[in-house]
Amino acid sequence: MNAFDLDFPAHIWAPFAQGRPPIRCSPGYLIYLQGTEATCFYYLKEGQVRSFIQSEDGAERALNVYGPGSLFGEASFFDELPRVSSAVALTSCEIVAIDRELVTEEIEKDPELALAMMKYLARTVRLLSTQLDQMAFRPAQWRIARYLLSLSPTGGPVRCTQEDIASSVSASRVTVSRVLNQLARQGIIELGYSTIFVWDIEALKKTCQI
Repeated sequence: MNAFDLDFPAHIWAPFAQGRPPIRCSPGYLIYLQGTEATCFYYLKEGQVRSFIQSEDGAERALNVYGPGSLFGEASFFDELPRVSSAVALTSCEIVAIDRELVTEEIEKDPELALAMMKYLARTVRLLSTQLDQMAFRPAQWRIARYLLSLSPTGGPVRCTQEDIASSVSASRVTVSRVLNQLARQGIIELGYSTIFVWDIEALKKTCQI
């Protein structure tokens, strides 16, 4: 999810990153952990980040995948309660940490950012509610195709495992394997080691119209 997904200008949060060196993260880098104090939130300049929750027995459930131009980790920052989720870099990333001093500084320069931030939080809640409804009522093939499109909207390689997909779309590992193999037989995707290659992006989009 990024600013564009929420009907915001693509670079609306860029002022948070101007003149500030980004933190560079390798794939698999844990950016923050569920249950910890939220002293900052983040602006994603480059790469993809996945947020997820973890149960007491260690089971994970993916919540969202963020792309360039996104803010993430902001809800716990503003309500000043422990983080309800964790975030991990899916790819090589550049992120900028935004603390209270930086938020105050930028809003003083441009008070419209405060209203934009409120809209962003409200639309994030709305979008996540819509996604929850879709996950509950859409067939597995639709959910899996939608997930692949969120990671690769223009096609090409998608770095994820079948376990990642299963946890993200609330489907069993067996169901994910069946759907992916069906898409592969149709020539829409190709399955590789921890990578899925999306070759026919238009056909994948049509799968989301079922």
